Amino acid sequence: MMTQSRPRTLARMLGLFILLTILGGVIAQGLISQRLIVSSDAAATANNILSHKGLFKLSLSIYLIEMIANVVTTALWYSLLRPVNRTVALTAAFIDLAGCVIKTVARAFYFTPLWVLGAASTPGSVVNPALHGFTPEQLQSIALVLFRANASAASMAMAFFGVSVPLNGYLIFRSTFLPRWLGVLGMIAGLCWFTFIYPPFGSSIFIYTAPLGLLIVIVMIFWLLVFGVDERKWLEQAGESDKQFR
Repeated sequence: MMTQSRPRTLARMLGLFILLTILGGVIAQGLISQRLIVSSDAAATANNILSHKGLFKLSLSIYLIEMIANVVTTALWYSLLRPVNRTVALTAAFIDLAGCVIKTVARAFYFTPLWVLGAASTPGSVVNPALHGFTPEQLQSIALVLFRANASAASMAMAFFGVSVPLNGYLIFRSTFLPRWLGVLGMIAGLCWFTFIYPPFGSSIFIYTAPLGLLIVIVMIFWLLVFGVDERKWLEQAGESDKQFR
């Protein structure tokens, strides 16, 4: 049987890992990647990457930390919300995990251009026969295509989060240990990410949906870290759920 402190500790751990996920994405994407990658200029992108190799490698490390935190967040959401409805919580977890896998695989397309551009910067020393015969300009174009593949795959992952987040919001709304308005906000945030079910549309309105979604996530992080959950009601609902599965 769970101790009285575990539900609140679980909620605070969840808030912490959500914060880590958000900070990782903001730093790697907003502060580093967008400054180095010029989507319309392969040469400028190549110059930026090769001039700031250390910074570029750091952004990949931060991306990986972000995805690890995202996977942990998925497990913590399931653990926190399973007393409400295990089937829905497990469904949300699997969908969220699928999004994490897609986004993590996308990062292979993010790192590979560094290897390609390294060949472009020293064409006379190309070792891998796969790159033999390509001009530096062609290698720069290949690198930019890979960056765009990374961005497209990351957008695809957002659609999965657009399903799992509303499901978790629904469970929060149905729970007795978290405020219902927090569940409503969660469902709204999920709809912001669900716009990426058609990536061109999601990207076109991202300037509007991103601030709204980010604001909602900040509110949720604050609540989980400061207030956590009503432990007594969580344990009561967990006990009722356990009886149904006996």
